[in-house]
Formats: sequence, structure tokens, C-alpha cells
Amino acid sequence: MTSISPSKTVAIAALLAGSALIAWWLLAPSNHEVTEDAYVEGNVVQVTPQLNGSVTAIAADNTDYVQAGQVLVQLNEVDAQLALARAEAQLAKTVRQVRAQFASSGQGRAAIVLRRADVARAETDLARRSSLAGSGAVSGEEISHAEDALRTARAALAVAEQQSLSASALTDQTSVAGHPDVLAASAQLRDAWVAAHRTTLRAPVSGLVTRRNVQLGQRVAAGAALMSIVPPGQMWVSANFKESQLHGIRIGQPVELRADVYGNTVRYHGRVAGLDAGTGSAFALLPAQNATGNWIKVVQRVPVRIALDAQELAAHPLKIGLSMRVAVDTRQRGGLLAASTPSGRPAWRTAVFDGELAQAAEQAEAVIAANLGRSR
Repeated sequence: MTSISPSKTVAIAALLAGSALIAWWLLAPSNHEVTEDAYVEGNVVQVTPQLNGSVTAIAADNTDYVQAGQVLVQLNEVDAQLALARAEAQLAKTVRQVRAQFASSGQGRAAIVLRRADVARAETDLARRSSLAGSGAVSGEEISHAEDALRTARAALAVAEQQSLSASALTDQTSVAGHPDVLAASAQLRDAWVAAHRTTLRAPVSGLVTRRNVQLGQRVAAGAALMSIVPPGQMWVSANFKESQLHGIRIGQPVELRADVYGNTVRYHGRVAGLDAGTGSAFALLPAQNATGNWIKVVQRVPVRIALDAQELAAHPLKIGLSMRVAVDTRQRGGLLAASTPSGRPAWRTAVFDGELAQAAEQAEAVIAANLGRSR
């Protein structure tokens, strides 16, 4: 009987142990769902003009880093400055016209006082002459003239009262600065100031410039994309998992990621932020139509949004479109399959344009104050 050498025994035992380990790895339920069909996504903020114009200066190019509020493109501002000058002149003219209306209203009130004095004088004169009529000291013709003078004075008073009402209707319960005509002219000035200010295009966010397609002298239309800015801190990963992998994925589960650009030396940690509402093919430009006789089942994939750790992202920046390897730890299954309440995620916003209206209002107030004169 042939004996088996100890070395062969060890080899056979190792082979059996390895086979058992492989079988366990293949058959045992996995606590991770892994995919390499994952890519970096992020916000691509377009820089677009709000009015038509010709480009006179470009202050940023592709790959440049820009700060929020930094000037990127300058449009020809001649037309806008002329419109602003006309609006300032119109506001100044309107303020002075309203001042004249207030002065006319005061003049009308003074005219009423004067006409009332004329009526009182005419009434006194008529009463005195009427008392002397019986003695023959005053003729009937003089009394008739006195009556005519009283009627004339009363008519003049009525005219003055109507003129005063007409003048007061334009100025009642208001001031020069709060007059409707001044407010309308002030609004036109603010509109012209904002239009002139918008000939300077500023970066709405901080980030890297990409897709610059504007040239000097180019005539651009409102809403045309001149360039884009990618904020490096506003990125996430869209991992496309097979539909057979989704049963264990929940919102909030921890995720480990690796980027091909850094290899295995850098690992990112994130969490499942949410699952998309449909498969990638369902939202394609031309969705697949399976209502045909030659149907072949194709495993579908659903995008899963992975939120990245902000500090790790700052230490090792990523670029939009880079490939990622994603492994979701599915042991914690207490989360939701789909979001059912508002996420509470802070909304992205920019404060670059917040001060436009306030500065325009200051300009209008300065013009009004310069033309108030003694009516202040």
C-alpha cells in the first residue's frame, strides 16, 4: 500500500480549504453591493447674460479658478449708460414738476382766502348801500352795481375753490418723494441702473471655469451660455446598480469608494443619499420599446446617488465624469427604499446679485434729494 507523503497531505488539505472558502464566498449572502458602473457628477453653473450686447472683455478662461462675484465678461455698456442718463434726467424733471404741483396747490388755497375776502367786502358794501336806499342817499343803480359785484365775487370764489380741488387732487396725502409720478420715474431709473450694472457678468459661484465659448466682439443674446463654472465642493457619485442588487440598498447606508484617478491609495467614504425614480433607459432620449415580437430581457440599472465626505473631497478633488468603484455596506437596512419626506438639504444659492436693487434705490434717492430744493 502506497503511503501519501506529508507534503501532499498539506497540499490536498490546502486545496480543500480553498475550495470550501471559494464555495462559501460564492454561496454565502453578501453584506456589500459593488459596482464599477459609477461616475462623478456635480453642478455645472452656466454664466449667461441677462441682456443683449457685444463682448468687450473676457477675464477668465478654461481651467481658471474664479471666486464668486469675480468679473468674467464685460459687455459694451454705452447703450445702457445712455439709457441710465436719460432715466436720471427724467426723474429729476419729474421731481421738479411735482414740486410745481405742490406749489400750485398752495397757491390755490391762497386764492380761496383772497376770494373769500372779496365776497365779504362785496356783501358788506351791498348791505351798507341797501340800508341807505330808503333815505334816498343811494340810487337804485348803485345798489344794482353792488349786487353785481357780490355775484362776481362769489363766482370767482367758486372758480378758485374748483381750481384748488383740482390742484389738491394731484398732491393730497403724499409728498414729493412719494408722489406716484416720482415713484414711476424712480422705478424707470432703477431699471436702467440694473440694466447698466448687468453689462458686467460676474461669477455666481466659486469654482473652475470650463466650456468657455465666448469671443471678443461677439454679439451675444440674453440667456446664451458663455461659459460654465464647476464648484469643486458640490460633487456626488451616481452609481448604477443592477435591479437585482437594489433589494438590500437603503438610504443612509455607508459607502466606500475608490477613484481610478487615485488608485487604491485613496478611499472615499460617503452614504446613500437616494435612489433615482427610474432606470437609466426609462429617462433616455429614446426610451426602449419592448412591445415587439423579438424581445430579449436586458438587466436594467438604477442610478443611486452617493453623497461624499466634504473633507475627503477637499483633500483629493475629483472631476466630473471620473470613474469610481462603489461598495455599499448593506448590513444596516433600517433606512428607506425611497425618500418620502423633504431631505432638508440646504439649497444652493448665490448672493452675488443680492445688492443690485438696493444700490439702484440709492441712486434714485440721490437724484430725488438733489432736486427737492426747499421742498425737503
